[in-house]
Amino acid sequence: MAGTVRYLLNRDGRYFARLVVPPKLRPFIGGKSELRTALGPDRKEAIKRLNGAVALLQHEIALAERRAAEAGQRPIAPGRYPLTIDQLALRNYQSRIAFDEELRRTDHRYALIGSVDDGYAARFKEGIAGRLSDAELHELVGARIERFRRLGNTTAEFGTSEWRSLAWAMCVSEYEALSRVAERDDGDFTGTPTYPLIANAVAPPDETPPVSLRTLLADYIAARKLVGKGTEADRRWGPVFRNLRKAIGHEDARRLTKQNLLNWRDELLKTLAPKTVADVYLAAVRTVLSWAVANDRLDANVADQVRQDVPKQKLNREQGYTLAEATAVLKASRAYVPAEQDNPANREAIHTTSAKQWAPLLCAFSGARITEITQLRKKDCRIDDGLAVIRITPDAGTVKAGGYRDVPLHPQILDLGFLDFVKSSEDGPLFYATREGGSSLSKARTVSGRISQWLQRLEVVPEGVSPSHGWRHRFKTIGQELEISDRILDAIQGHAGKTAGDSYGDVTLKAKHKAILKYPYYEI
Repeated sequence: MAGTVRYLLNRDGRYFARLVVPPKLRPFIGGKSELRTALGPDRKEAIKRLNGAVALLQHEIALAERRAAEAGQRPIAPGRYPLTIDQLALRNYQSRIAFDEELRRTDHRYALIGSVDDGYAARFKEGIAGRLSDAELHELVGARIERFRRLGNTTAEFGTSEWRSLAWAMCVSEYEALSRVAERDDGDFTGTPTYPLIANAVAPPDETPPVSLRTLLADYIAARKLVGKGTEADRRWGPVFRNLRKAIGHEDARRLTKQNLLNWRDELLKTLAPKTVADVYLAAVRTVLSWAVANDRLDANVADQVRQDVPKQKLNREQGYTLAEATAVLKASRAYVPAEQDNPANREAIHTTSAKQWAPLLCAFSGARITEITQLRKKDCRIDDGLAVIRITPDAGTVKAGGYRDVPLHPQILDLGFLDFVKSSEDGPLFYATREGGSSLSKARTVSGRISQWLQRLEVVPEGVSPSHGWRHRFKTIGQELEISDRILDAIQGHAGKTAGDSYGDVTLKAKHKAILKYPYYEI
């Protein structure tokens, strides 16, 4: 039986997106108790369309919430529907002009009162000139600002520079509106704002549908996967966007502001390293929003200028293993035997034992990433034209560069019996069991983590060196000492070429094998 999907309704074989309207909002949405959007008869297709349909329904409810707030029926959290200062000034001006028109149309006594009070208008000119204190501005336009706070258009609080800037804009708006009223008293109804703040303001689009952050991320990842990329983003960025949605209280990318992201960044820095915030959290949002702008899903990328400085890493030594350090790690790896356990349930899995015995050696002579090794399957090891080869392929889990690569095995690996180990292994992964739940990639990463933790407990990994990534640095360093071309080293390690010319021609298996043969044996 298919599981229940939130907001999905099945009626007589047809599917709908369905949202219940809160009772207090029903008078502002045509008396409806719920909103529905038809999604068709196919369940899979309905689920695929569900998020977008729900976002549109939530937008209708949000508009009803705004109408309720304007009618004084329901408060809204400050900043929920943010507007810029010039938009607030324009909206205030428009409401004042609309009010003037209504009074002229409905009450003849209004027009008989006469011209605008010059003293009252002069106070706004004082505010525009910057001569009024915060308290005087509050008395003059504080009620207007508080109204916009109740409508969720601003978070400006009295006493802040943001509030004072908004108060100044309200003075401009009120003075411009009074100028139109005075002109109308004289029979001139053609006047328009002259102050640039209002004359150049772009009115906010009230009825623009929301753009779901969740949907943007899913569509971005889908687009990347079409070109063989996006696996890492799929794994790492989901939690980032969930954290962002929780922090801002909604998921409409159109309502996301630079200030939202700055506040989010500052909150993240309380628990995360600056590099993590910069390179994972902010980078993820900036990349997805940039894609959304490029694909006409958003008008602007508000994350573009939100950055986080990262302290420069201090290196007290080389990043790769020295010969002595590498030899110590490989000796520990080849001599490894799991501790005996009385309780069978506590015994180490044979796959984990094999990974500890073989993965460091394979990394040492390939410069591969540790997860590229722990995801290897029996069928990824073969003899090709007399050469023993491992194939590192995204079919087994992940490859950062996207495509497969073949890496010849070093003679020392063969001398130690790796092919015999492969031959005796069951079909499937060499270093993790398939019977357990979870994806192949997550299992390979789990094994990688166990190897790293084990080596660190042995205290054979020096400070400043990554237990597994240290092999990539060492492989490249030794290769350069042996005068192996960077292009061949990159092809073996899975690094992208440095120039466009590197994409021409192929680095053959024979060329890689000649390079691998230059690497000396370790005395283990």
